[in-house]
Amino acid sequence: MQVCRHRLQGADYIASPHFDERPDATDINLLVIHGISLPAGQFGGQFITDLFLGELDCTAHPDFAALVGLRVSAHCLIRRCGQVIQYVDFHRRAWHAGVSSWQGRERCNDFAIGIELEGTDNTPYTDSQYQTLAAVTVALQHAYPQISNERIVGHEDIAPGRKTDPGPAFNWTYYQKLCATHR
Repeated sequence: MQVCRHRLQGADYIASPHFDERPDATDINLLVIHGISLPAGQFGGQFITDLFLGELDCTAHPDFAALVGLRVSAHCLIRRCGQVIQYVDFHRRAWHAGVSSWQGRERCNDFAIGIELEGTDNTPYTDSQYQTLAAVTVALQHAYPQISNERIVGHEDIAPGRKTDPGPAFNWTYYQKLCATHR
C-alpha cells in the first residue's frame, strides 16, 4: 500500500462532509486507532458509513437515538474482512478524536490521522484487520514521517476516562510485530 496525494491507494473512497482544514497540514504526527460497531457488537452493513456521511437513520435502531445530530468521521475504516474505506483525505482534519490530548497538546484532530477498526473493545479483531492496519500504518509512516512508532495510540490514550477503544481485545504486540514485517 502507499499514499498518493493524501489518499490510500487501493482503498475505496467515499467522501465524508465531516471534515475541515487542519491549522497546519504539514503537522501530521499522530496515528489514532479506534474501534466502532453500529449497532454495538454488530458488524457489516452500511451504518458506519452512513454515520460518517451524516446520513444515519437514527430511528433504525434504539441505540442510534444518542447519535442524532452527531457530526463525526474518520480518515479510514478497516472492516472485519480487511477492506479499507477512506472518508477524508489525510491532509484534512477528520472529526474522530473529540475532546482529546496527547503529551500535553489538546485537539488531537488537528495533528492526527484516525483509523477505525470495525469491532468492539472485547471482541478480538480479525487477522485480516491486523494485516491491513499494519500495511496502512507503514504507508502512512512513509507519507507522514513524523508518525513514529511512539506516536501510534489508541483512542483510549488520548481521551482517557471518556473513551475505551480499541480496548483490551486489541493486540498491540501482534500489531507492532506485523508493522515491523511490513517495513
